[in-house]
Amino acid sequence: MMTYAQAGVDDEKTSKALRGIISLARETFEFRRGKIGEPAEDLGHYAALMDFGNFYLAMTTDGVGTKVLVAEAVGRFDTIGIDMIAMNVNDLLCVGAEPMALVDYLAVKEPDERVFSEIAKGLYEGAKEARIAIVGGETAIMPDLINGFDLAGTAIGVVDKEGIITGEKIKPGDTVIGISSSGIHSNGLTLARKLLIPKYGLEYEYEGKKLWEWLLEPTRIYVKPILELLKNFEVHGLAHITGGGLLNLKRLTGYGFALEMPPVEGIFKLIHENGVPLDEMFRVFNMGVGMVAIVPQGESEEALQLLNRHFESFELGTVTRDPGIAVENYGIRL
Repeated sequence: MMTYAQAGVDDEKTSKALRGIISLARETFEFRRGKIGEPAEDLGHYAALMDFGNFYLAMTTDGVGTKVLVAEAVGRFDTIGIDMIAMNVNDLLCVGAEPMALVDYLAVKEPDERVFSEIAKGLYEGAKEARIAIVGGETAIMPDLINGFDLAGTAIGVVDKEGIITGEKIKPGDTVIGISSSGIHSNGLTLARKLLIPKYGLEYEYEGKKLWEWLLEPTRIYVKPILELLKNFEVHGLAHITGGGLLNLKRLTGYGFALEMPPVEGIFKLIHENGVPLDEMFRVFNMGVGMVAIVPQGESEEALQLLNRHFESFELGTVTRDPGIAVENYGIRL
């Protein structure tokens, strides 16, 4: 048996360590008080929001994580740029913002023209899918610090004040809709790598795909379906299911959730069969659901019709008055 903490990523320990940084960062809000770009406190659950009068500027930052180690191991770099953009723009969507622009940060041990070119291809494809502009970036050559490379970025978007999604409209009885993921995305790779690669090797074939193909499958970008959903329906909440799995839903509301999750398939089935308990799986991985939308019960059928024109989507369950997340078809409570 292996957990995320045993693999080297202890979320609880990390949260404790971050409290001092977060507390000090919030004190800096005072520097912009009463000025253009004043931080909007307690509104942004996935992205920071700054007040620009009639609209909010949303900002988020994220990276590819240890997925880059898999890319290095197999010498394939043409998809990780998609991952970086996806991790940022999907977070912006969760506050109702339309992604607009991004700057990237690439830190490497030494420059490699082929690697840079492949990364650029992924960045372009991700930006094309998300309809954003890459307006700048930074490349740092640091042989004394970096062993390999790291790729991260910062993205901005805008949302009209009346269109902000905070989760405060969520109420018991609302319908929870899941939009399918493309696989493991860019979270939980430390656990997946340490569990599977030593045992099987990256060339191991599972259900018609090599292990490295399962691990490098690009993170799905949800910009098109979510912006269309926001334009046509009342949306009470949006959650990008990243590290923390279904626990991401707790960012939105104090209410609870009664869910019926899809079958454990593909890379998730392989990870579970190799010793990760099912409750831990739902705390770490997206488990086939990359984005969640919460809509009024009466709008769920038409909302699903819209979303299914883009990606496979399904009704997951409902919002409950009692707190907590119940995965009822697996008998798990988070």
